[in-house]
Amino acid sequence: MKATLQKEVRPTTDNRPQEFISPEVNIFETKDGYVLEAEMPGVRKDGLEITLEGNEITILGHRYQEAVNGSPLFQERPKLDYRRVFELDPAIDTAKIAARIDQGVLTLTLPKSEKVKPRKIAVD
Repeated sequence: MKATLQKEVRPTTDNRPQEFISPEVNIFETKDGYVLEAEMPGVRKDGLEITLEGNEITILGHRYQEAVNGSPLFQERPKLDYRRVFELDPAIDTAKIAARIDQGVLTLTLPKSEKVKPRKIAVD
C-alpha cells in the first residue's frame, strides 16, 4: 500500500516557496476527549512546533536529516517537512491540550471541556 502525499506550498520570508507534506493521522474519540496521532518520521521533539490560534491547531514538524556519504540510487521518501492544520471542536478545553512524540509518532490529547461532558446529578 502506498501513501498519498499531499503537498502544500507556502511562501517564506525571502519569497521562496517552501513545500510541506501532510502527515497521515488517526483521530479517536474517547469519553474524555479526542486523541490525534500523526506519523512524522524523522521529526524530533526539538523539531516540532504546535501552535493554537483561535480554533485552529497547526502541527509543523521539521525533519532531522542525517548526512549520508553516497549518491542516492532510489528514493521514495521526500526530504520535506510536515505541516497540517485542524479546526478544533469548540467543546475542546484548549488550555489542557497535551502533546508527546515517540519514535516519529506525535500524539495530541485534546480533552473535552468539563461543561460538555455528561455528568450524573444527585437527587435529594
